[in-house]
Amino acid sequence: QVRLAESGGGLVQPGGSLRLSCAASGTIFSFNVMGWYRQAPGKQREMVAIMTSAGSTNYADSVKGRFTISMDNAKNTVSLQRNSLKPEDMAVYLCYGVGRGQNYWGQGTQVTVST
Repeated sequence: QVRLAESGGGLVQPGGSLRLSCAASGTIFSFNVMGWYRQAPGKQREMVAIMTSAGSTNYADSVKGRFTISMDNAKNTVSLQRNSLKPEDMAVYLCYGVGRGQNYWGQGTQVTVST
């Protein structure tokens, strides 16, 4: 059974940095796409950053210049370095992967941005 497990969430002050990581297990294939979505209370889930196995990236406008995604295709891991965090970045962050035509999701990790 394929499973995505996030780590690195927590509490951070505005302006601070936090790195999220995600590792896949139970796979015998490499993901074509990995990335991050987030969902804040009362809001729809939104794409934060996506990266393909070829190295292409796509970021939400709200995080461009502040967040950086990286992916190890051989290990099926993806990370998100987040700098200059704002209160509006507070959400549950979910790891996402696409492999062999199927979508996979992690359980999510809470990120709180507050003083």
